Amino acid sequence: MSQEIRSLEPKVLWNKFADLNAVPRPSKKEERVIEFMKNFGTSLGLETFEDEIRNVIIRKPATAGMENRKPIVLQGHLDMVHQKNNDTTFDFLTQGIDMYVDGDWVRAKGTTLGADNGLGVAAIMAILESADIAHPAIDALFTIDEETGMTGALNLKGGVLKGEILLNLDTEEDDEIDIGCAGGIDVTATRSYQEEETPEGSVGYTITVKGLNGGHSGMDIHKGLGNANKIMNRLLFDGFENFGLQVSEISGGSLRNAIPRESVAQVIVAGMYDEAFVFDMQEIINDIKAEFKTMEPNLTIDIVKSDLPSKVMDLGVQEGLLRALYAAHNGVYRMSADMADLVETSNNIARVIVKEGSISIQNLTRSSVESSKMDLANSLRSAYELFGCEVEFGGSYPGWTPNVNSEILDVLVSIYEKQNNAKPSVVACHAGLECGILGTNYPGMDMISFGPTIHGAHSPDERASIKSSQKFWKFLLEILASIPERK
Repeated sequence: MSQEIRSLEPKVLWNKFADLNAVPRPSKKEERVIEFMKNFGTSLGLETFEDEIRNVIIRKPATAGMENRKPIVLQGHLDMVHQKNNDTTFDFLTQGIDMYVDGDWVRAKGTTLGADNGLGVAAIMAILESADIAHPAIDALFTIDEETGMTGALNLKGGVLKGEILLNLDTEEDDEIDIGCAGGIDVTATRSYQEEETPEGSVGYTITVKGLNGGHSGMDIHKGLGNANKIMNRLLFDGFENFGLQVSEISGGSLRNAIPRESVAQVIVAGMYDEAFVFDMQEIINDIKAEFKTMEPNLTIDIVKSDLPSKVMDLGVQEGLLRALYAAHNGVYRMSADMADLVETSNNIARVIVKEGSISIQNLTRSSVESSKMDLANSLRSAYELFGCEVEFGGSYPGWTPNVNSEILDVLVSIYEKQNNAKPSVVACHAGLECGILGTNYPGMDMISFGPTIHGAHSPDERASIKSSQKFWKFLLEILASIPERK
């Protein structure tokens, strides 16, 4: 890891981020980072413990003169999305993130950076370690598995936290203060199918879609980015309709909360259509690239001859699959009627796997309105059930309803205006922040979310602004010093 990261200002923040990023911490594999955080709290002589689900809580008393201020919760999540470029050799289970400085940005070499939510966690660590930062009594809450199920927040019991105000440090635009977020639900469609022997006289091809930007399936869903699974389905559908293409395997996308960047399919066509198939496919490829030339300039679609697979899908099931994926909604479903430019409801067709007689289609449906979330989930369910899938809903979590009369919101807006001579954007976001979930067991807690500027979260293009981190740190310190007194 480059030492230049540790020289960045504010050093206390970037050094803690470097320490954290040296510890492997993919979602659902947080054992090492949990122990790291517990050892950190214990080394400071602070009360440190983990709850039943393995969230880590570290308590720090108020500094002198701050004892009468409202106690607070500083909250971030320990896990990170593990995404890498296809040509990057990296093991998220054993390696720390390899970071470097690129102008105003900190990036990682070919992988996600982990600034989501590593910078928020690092800020909390720096405050816990400090001897000269004024603050009220703190419960530092480090949740697990935020990125793939919100497991830590969902299983945090009432009564554990003592704070009256929660500062969630997990948003990604430094001029925004978040007071609401979307909930979500996993929609998973599965079915089995009969494989058939590959017909004689067939030719094998590998179709590869790659080079897409990807990104956060909530925060980036409105940008018109390409979805590799949808693009692949267009190609397969046309090949099937015009040349009787048959699918042997499909592997597209990776994580539910990441817009899929790549998809690979093994297919066959009859030898008599060989040249015509390639010619037709190239025309479709040209059309797709023209459609996405502005948003996806690096999109690459390759069709190359490959070894002939021994088995292919049953044609009836294949037709149902391709039509269902065409019908299934992907992207923005509804914009909010109450907040300008806010996506209310969306879906990400995140993962499509077809192999050895088994189909799996994984979606993440988000919405700030529970009824709209279930409306879209049921629409997807219908599309998949019509071709014989079993559909399961799982991992449902609530949204966070905005409180425009929040006392801590007034504090943050006043500080932001004073420090920046500008008004912040008070917004709700389409990501799945943990505030809504935490609020179910702590309904009286005043909650707010903010953070430094991070672009490209959930993709290998993730990068964190150095200048913004300085702005964020200054903002956070004054917020801590300005927490209201108990009434």
